[in-house]
Amino acid sequence: MRVLGIDPGSTVTGFGVVERAGAGVTHLAHGTLRPRKGAPLATRLGTLLEGLSEVIEAHAPEVVVIERVFVSANPRSALVLGQARGVAMASAASRGVPVVEYAPSQIKQAVVGTGAATKHQVQAMVKTLLALPKAPAQDAADALAAAICHAHAGRLSALLEGEAPGRRGGRGRQGGRGYVVRRVR
Repeated sequence: MRVLGIDPGSTVTGFGVVERAGAGVTHLAHGTLRPRKGAPLATRLGTLLEGLSEVIEAHAPEVVVIERVFVSANPRSALVLGQARGVAMASAASRGVPVVEYAPSQIKQAVVGTGAATKHQVQAMVKTLLALPKAPAQDAADALAAAICHAHAGRLSALLEGEAPGRRGGRGRQGGRGYVVRRVR
């Protein structure tokens, strides 16, 4: 299963692509999209749409994972973040790729072992789990952590449903490959 994690933001959006084969998770790509500083919000969102569309086309994920919004003290920041999340979701949905959301604490729990992990702990564990030569930028690390979380949750779902390791049931959107998508609460 190929998973694209996205950590949306209006100034920096991180992305990370992993692939789960059997029990292992392999790093395929990661990076950040940085719209021009000072550009109007609509222009920045358009840049994110183009960049995420290119990432989706290049890596053909079977599922996109986005962190669920948390409540922010600043309503304007929450609104702008919501708009960036909407662009990420629409980019995936327009290509027929399902979108799954996880709470920040679920992602941290899956990657670090505690839902209260710091950003630096997430970076360090992503580096270790994916055997990267150096820790990715925070936004890319958060996106990779979301992808890792789903890769493990997808494996657990498959095992709970009695799917044999290495075999995917059902029919997916690409070449008959199947996938199981569930919203984890």
